[in-house]
Amino acid sequence: EGAALSSVTVKFTPTIPHCSMATLIGLCLSVKLLRSLPSRFKITIMITPGTHSSEDEINKQLADKERVAAALENPHLLKVVNKCISTSSH
Repeated sequence: EGAALSSVTVKFTPTIPHCSMATLIGLCLSVKLLRSLPSRFKITIMITPGTHSSEDEINKQLADKERVAAALENPHLLKVVNKCISTSSH
């Protein structure tokens, strides 16, 4: 019935300006929200401005839905993401 489009924006700060895990962290946040929220939500994940040396490039990757989908087709990467966002204690 034409539910209003809702949006969630998450800005995260990597531990160091050259953090090599920033893209993976953003991907994990994106997947967790995609799996947790109703499909009407538009999800935007980005690095807090000024906190990473490659923030523009990483933000562009995280905003590209086709690139995110392609990344998740990689079985190894999907396993890493699933482990990262797992709620189990093991």
